[in-house]
Amino acid sequence: MGSVTTPRRIYEDDPWLAPYRSVIEARGHRIEAARRKIAGTRTLAEAVAGHLYYGLHRDADGWVLREWAPNATRIYLIGDCNNWKRVPAYCFSAVGQGNWELRLPPLFLHHGDLYKLWVEWPGGGAERLPAYVTRAIQDPETKVFSAQVWQPETAYAWQHGRPGRREHPLIYECHISMASEREAVAGFDDFRTTVLPRIKRLGYDTLQIMALQEHPYYGSFGYQVSNFFALSSRFGTPEAFKRLVDEAHACDIAVIMDIVHSHSVANEAEGLGRFDGREDLYFYPGEAGHHPAWGSRCFDYGKDEVRQFLLANCKYWMEEYHLDGFRFDGVTSMLYWDHGLGRDFCGYDAYFDAGVDENAVDYLALANELIHELNPDAITIAEDVSGMAGLAAPRERGGLGFDFRMSMGIADHWIKWVKELPDEQWSPGEIWWELTNKRADEKTISYAECHDQALVGDKTLIFRLIDKDMYTAMNCGSPSLSVDRGIALHKLIRLVTATSSGGGYLNFMGNEFGHPEWIDFPRAGNGWSYQYARRQWSLADNPLLRYGRLEAFDACMVHFIRQEKLLEAPVELLVADEEKKILIFRRKDCIFAYNFHPSGSFGEYGFSAPGGDYALVFSSDEVRFGGFGRLRPGEMHISLPGRCPNGNQGYDHTLYLYLPSRCALVCKKKM
Repeated sequence: MGSVTTPRRIYEDDPWLAPYRSVIEARGHRIEAARRKIAGTRTLAEAVAGHLYYGLHRDADGWVLREWAPNATRIYLIGDCNNWKRVPAYCFSAVGQGNWELRLPPLFLHHGDLYKLWVEWPGGGAERLPAYVTRAIQDPETKVFSAQVWQPETAYAWQHGRPGRREHPLIYECHISMASEREAVAGFDDFRTTVLPRIKRLGYDTLQIMALQEHPYYGSFGYQVSNFFALSSRFGTPEAFKRLVDEAHACDIAVIMDIVHSHSVANEAEGLGRFDGREDLYFYPGEAGHHPAWGSRCFDYGKDEVRQFLLANCKYWMEEYHLDGFRFDGVTSMLYWDHGLGRDFCGYDAYFDAGVDENAVDYLALANELIHELNPDAITIAEDVSGMAGLAAPRERGGLGFDFRMSMGIADHWIKWVKELPDEQWSPGEIWWELTNKRADEKTISYAECHDQALVGDKTLIFRLIDKDMYTAMNCGSPSLSVDRGIALHKLIRLVTATSSGGGYLNFMGNEFGHPEWIDFPRAGNGWSYQYARRQWSLADNPLLRYGRLEAFDACMVHFIRQEKLLEAPVELLVADEEKKILIFRRKDCIFAYNFHPSGSFGEYGFSAPGGDYALVFSSDEVRFGGFGRLRPGEMHISLPGRCPNGNQGYDHTLYLYLPSRCALVCKKKM
């Protein structure tokens, strides 16, 4: 019998965590106790089944509808089935522990029927949608939401298996309804037929979809969720979404969703607010139950029924829609009682003091365990700005079990550099530090910009770089120094961010070709216009415009990263030349050389590097990428014996490259 190796704990590899050993150990014991309370000797995957008990279900005897509402005194089903009247035949029975149940013969409800609950409590009553409702639709005239019976005669027949593990995902972040060029709400079918083929062609292997959970306000970007188990009906039917997921899997593209468990919309008629007349049924009592910045409600992660609700929500989306994982939104807001508002996380104390909501810590750890029990290949990503140590470390090492965390500071720094500094003041050393300053024991998703930077009130990188000239000089025949600069830096920024990543890379749809406009959802302030709630793919497809050249560069970059399995290997700095604005690093057998200088081109720039013959695979200066063609693809560069003052002094060979201004080179060593 071989001995079992105990994984090293996070405080053993990080001496700064040693003072918090007892807190980390206590956290682990508490998480395990919470797991046992839910599952006992079973797995969480076996024990979590709230979505199979609550909500509306069809069984051998007809229909059964169950609800948890301990403060209720009476509950009625109202809807198309009974002309929206409260009648005795549709009155629920109390079955103990705050649960209510209604059983109906098969002919009492039909596929497509609309319904609601009428919930009464001491001193009041109101219409509610079931907490576990799996379909809710909005009346186009009144804008009122109702639950809908969804029981098609033929269930969707899945055709393709899951694509498997994504150790280093290349993520295409998208919003279904604004992915069309039409000024309208687009749907799953449109996305599947027009956008999915583009994603496959670009080379991304993971699709991250926003706004899937039902939300009353379209302009919330899906982050003000009302019905956590309901697929947003704006975008189509459950079957249409399943077909999209199925075809993505056929393209070897994993599908993950933005899941919002950080808060709930405060709405009562559509959401969970005062569901049975109580303020704190699903949410923390008092002030802690109200988010001061978002105007929403904060879940009580320490309550058993709430944990079951949220865990069942994870399981439901994975099993019903064959999703391959989740990006958990607003994790910082969950982890801290003050939601991380207005404070800098500059020391480890903040991760382990009384400011941490340990209930949320427990829940997130349990969610990660459940998800990976359901599918060991699933991936989970935490959106966190606090940098909590252990967030993306395995449970057995003292972490919370996320596979990745978002490198949110990178995008902020690119904005800072572009907005506040002229090119000649950019620091290659600072860029390198901010791109690679990550915990060695946790994988991260890097990005130059995501949907946040595309929202109205902010600017995308391309717009910050080019500004108004985007409207007049993006034609290939229109000379413009501003556009030349913007296109050159756009390519450098994205390539250096992706190739230095500590785990994965993310792009928001349209940004790969420099989509020219922000995102502004229909609202009173813009006359309820959809003009900016769409993506203009025709710009990238028009050979007379420069956008397609940016898209071609992005595709080349992504395919190269995949082909070389680049992100599997560590990254090694070779040069950070502050005077000449040159950054060079190595990954596997590839060398990435960046010249950020606005005007200086350097012939025969030498630096210490591993000896060998290197071929120029591609550069950002190729004409097909909107460059000036100052380099020859395929050109060989042979290192010479002898160390060079520039570069990593650990190598006894010197490599010489021609580095044009505002240009990036990708060279690969011949084996």
